[in-house]
Amino acid sequence: MKKVFWMLMMLTVTLGAAVAGDDKTPKGSEPGIQFTESSWKEVLKRAKAEKKVIFLDAYASWCGPCKLLQKKVFTQKEVGDYFNGKFINVKMDMEKGEGPALSQVYPLEAYPTLLFIDGNGRVLKKVIGYQSPENLLSIGKSVKASI
Repeated sequence: MKKVFWMLMMLTVTLGAAVAGDDKTPKGSEPGIQFTESSWKEVLKRAKAEKKVIFLDAYASWCGPCKLLQKKVFTQKEVGDYFNGKFINVKMDMEKGEGPALSQVYPLEAYPTLLFIDGNGRVLKKVIGYQSPENLLSIGKSVKASI
């Protein structure tokens, strides 16, 4: 009986650590794209001052492919390393907050829509739909090469 008790205790502790996501990565240093929380006006001002392109993930909370991008693509180290160094990254729920007004400026056909925008607010590239990490990197590199 004691063996069963100890086996159950060990199983509980092991599962508890797994469910809690017991990784040693400190908050804020996760790999992947780091998105700014700034207002759109501030993002445009920053892009102009730093002479950087804005990468805008225009999504909706109910969108399945948007959730996949967030979970499977934006979290990739290689994607984050490139995008964090080359772009000002913004994700915006286009149905909440500043999103509806922004969707008037940048009309959307579907979710997700990935926009590369210069500091003057001009769209340099528009990509619709889910992209693999490799495709997103390739698109980002082609945008950078074109400016």
